Amino acid sequence: MSRQVLELEQLLGQLVEEHRKMLGHLDKHQAAMRSFDLKGMDDAMRLQEASRLRIGGMEAKRRNVVTQIARERRMSQVPTLRDVAAMHPQQGPRLMALRDELKELLKLLQARSHVAGRVAQAVVGHLNTVVRLLAGAVEKAGLYTKQGIPQVSSRIGVMEAVG
Repeated sequence: MSRQVLELEQLLGQLVEEHRKMLGHLDKHQAAMRSFDLKGMDDAMRLQEASRLRIGGMEAKRRNVVTQIARERRMSQVPTLRDVAAMHPQQGPRLMALRDELKELLKLLQARSHVAGRVAQAVVGHLNTVVRLLAGAVEKAGLYTKQGIPQVSSRIGVMEAVG
């Protein structure tokens, strides 16, 4: 039993756990988006970013361990997880189970983040429209009624027609 294979199994377990946390952070972010809770969205975004950084670090360690396994076996190319599982039949089923679990979590994260992205696009689109309407109203200084509607003059003067 290789020390690197045990380390790889441990890293895969940590990756699965961190992706579960990321899924929770994404759910919190979407709930905050639904209720327009800006502080909640900001907090969830920070948690997601910290989780992304941890996942990136773990992924770099995982690649390093797989490279060490390849060197130990004097392989010319970097083995896949399936190859490592085949080389170590004792840990093979556990490694493959962790890989499958990680793949399922990644599919869930991808689907949910796609939905969150679409919702964010819609919100930004609406805000863009509101800002354009406000900018258009501010450009046209003039008189407004009590209801806040711009009062349009019935007659256009010579200077206004030229400008």
